[in-house]
Amino acid sequence: MSAVEAPPPTIPAATLAALDKYKAGHKDTKVVVLFKSIGSAPIMKNNVFKISANNKFHTVNSFLRKQLGFKAGDPLFTYINGAFAPTPDDIVGNLYDCFQTGERLIVNYSNTQAWG
Repeated sequence: MSAVEAPPPTIPAATLAALDKYKAGHKDTKVVVLFKSIGSAPIMKNNVFKISANNKFHTVNSFLRKQLGFKAGDPLFTYINGAFAPTPDDIVGNLYDCFQTGERLIVNYSNTQAWG
């Protein structure tokens, strides 16, 4: 008996396009981030900013701390759409791609733990 080799599977064009987009990353792309205060956290006068999509989320936390005048030891809790707390190494562009609302990434922030 001879072994019959199956032809290699074809990859759909949409899948190839998605892979190309993933490989390219978010070069030179900015994401609109809307910061919303929760509870007793201070409210920002200007709460809409453009942040590089290539940044990790810890950059957003550092930026927010600076805007709010928080010191390194002050508690700061951040949530995406009031649903979950992103990890510091999450990529902002990926969060935006998955969880944007009205072409903005909504980041809720609090000085006390609000959810979970």
